[in-house]
Amino acid sequence: MSAPLVFDRSLVRLRLKRALRQGYADFLLARLVEDLEDRLGAVLRTFGAALDVGSPTAAVAEALRGSGRAASVVRLSGLPEEGAVLGDEESLPFSAGAFDLAVSLLSLQSVNDLPGTLIQIRRALKPDGLFLAALLGGSTLTELRQAFAQAESELEGGISPRVSPFVDVRDLGALLQRAGFALPVTDTDVVRVRYANPFNLMRDLRGMGLTNALADRRKTPLRRGTLLRAAQIYAERFGDPDGRIPATFEVIWLSGWSPHESQQKPLQPGSAKVRLADALGVREGPEPEK
Repeated sequence: MSAPLVFDRSLVRLRLKRALRQGYADFLLARLVEDLEDRLGAVLRTFGAALDVGSPTAAVAEALRGSGRAASVVRLSGLPEEGAVLGDEESLPFSAGAFDLAVSLLSLQSVNDLPGTLIQIRRALKPDGLFLAALLGGSTLTELRQAFAQAESELEGGISPRVSPFVDVRDLGALLQRAGFALPVTDTDVVRVRYANPFNLMRDLRGMGLTNALADRRKTPLRRGTLLRAAQIYAERFGDPDGRIPATFEVIWLSGWSPHESQQKPLQPGSAKVRLADALGVREGPEPEK
C-alpha cells in the first residue's frame, strides 16, 4: 500500500532550487546546525561514515566535516550539487549498514512516506548507529494559517490549503519505534521570529523554499484582496504592541539508535529486586480517602 500523496515532490525541489538561486534564508537552518553540534557533543564517541539526508544546503555536511566527529561525510541532495549524491529522501540509494551516523535538518517534513523514509534511514545505519533529525512540527506558522483561513472564509466562502501540514510530536516517537529504532527520543524547540509585517515573513518562507507545495493546492493564483485581508488579520490578531508580528516555528528533534546488543534494554515486568516503597524510604499503606 503506497503512502498518500500529500506533497508534490518535484515542486518541493523546484521551490528549494529557486530559494537557493535567489539567496537561501538560512537563519533557522544556522540555528539548527548549532543545536546539532551541541547534541552531538553530548555523545561520547566519534563516528566513521556519516550521512546528511537531504538538508536544504551543504551547511550540515560542512559542519560535520569541520567538527572532526566523523571520518567521512556523504551528502544526499535532491538537487545537482558538487560533491553530493543526487537522490530522494524517499528512496535512499545506499546499501544497508553503510553509515555510523545519519542526520537530517529541515527536510523530512516534506516527504510523503515518513515511516518508510525512517525505515530506510535505519537500514542504512550500522548496528549501534545514531540518527538525529530536526523537522518542522504542528504549531509551525499557526498565526499565518489562522489568518489565511479567516480571510478566505470571509472573502471566498471557503478554505483552501495554503500552508503545508506538519507532523505532531506525539506521533513521531511511535514512528521511530515502528521504523525499528532503539532508545527513541523526541523533543521540541519553539522558535519565534518577529517581522515588521506579514509580507516579510512570506518573503523568508520563499527564501527557505517553504511555500505551498501541496499536491492538492489550489492551482489559481492567490487573490490580492485575500492576501491583503490575511495580512490585516495577522496584524490585528497577533501583532505585538510595537507593531511587529511574531511567527512561530516549532522544531521537533528526533533521535534513535540502530539496535545493538550492547544497548540498554527495559527490564521485564516483575523483575525488580527492590520494592518501590523501600527505595523511596516510605511506608506502604492504603490510599487515603479524598
